[in-house]
Amino acid sequence: MLSEVSALSSSDVKQIPFYKAQANEVTLFEHAYKNKLPLLIKGPTGCGKTRFVEHMAAKLGRPLYTVACHDDLTAADLVGRHLIGDGETVWCDGPLTRAVREGAICYLDEVVEARKDTTVILHPLTDDRRILPLERTGELLHAPDEFMLVVSYNPGYQHLLKGMKPSTRQRFLAVSFDYPEAGLEVRIVHQESGLPEEKSRQLVDLAKALRALDGYDLEEGVSTRLLVYCGSLIQSGMNLKEACRAAIVEPLTDDLETISGLMEVVDACLGE
Repeated sequence: MLSEVSALSSSDVKQIPFYKAQANEVTLFEHAYKNKLPLLIKGPTGCGKTRFVEHMAAKLGRPLYTVACHDDLTAADLVGRHLIGDGETVWCDGPLTRAVREGAICYLDEVVEARKDTTVILHPLTDDRRILPLERTGELLHAPDEFMLVVSYNPGYQHLLKGMKPSTRQRFLAVSFDYPEAGLEVRIVHQESGLPEEKSRQLVDLAKALRALDGYDLEEGVSTRLLVYCGSLIQSGMNLKEACRAAIVEPLTDDLETISGLMEVVDACLGE
């Protein structure tokens, strides 16, 4: 069953979430929306992909349906299914169908985690047809001009068993995200956590050092999201190094020796 779906209505997006552009991604999104084209966002975990989509949905004044994809996600979870209640069978739209009907933005986060047979249902929505067939109800939905499909994935996790098929990937415009440059990342940590800029800069410098490490078997570097979490802990009064361990080091690895080594880097960057 689909368990992680969030929806923002047009009344929920009056205040635009904070987002600072790194390159031309805002302009690209606006042109994609204007030309009714789907968009693929590639980038590491916690670099701002979801916040960017939330920002753009609010900026454009469109409702947003966000689906956190996983390997048990079925086509019915996205499109909908018949449910039994009060002695009768009732059709219930899934988030993709609701987005098409409402002219909303549908965002499929980590789309490569979904089953391959699930992503096939996106094909008729990602070419000039812009249709969504509902086989169970016999409906053929034509997406209104306001509908937009956005998907994302993390290339760092991509491998032969969990990659996006070229036949699917080439249906999308694409943009690559990375961790923000240092000055921008300082501003994000400061803005999101309330931590003073000088302390925010310390965290960003620490993240830079950890991301540059060789010899540690880390799947990913420190995300901007983790820096915000750490800044929030420090701002609320938690000890600096305890906050760094809880919000930065521990989420990166379960290996005790690696944790010890990363804490040595924390000590070196922040002082004993």
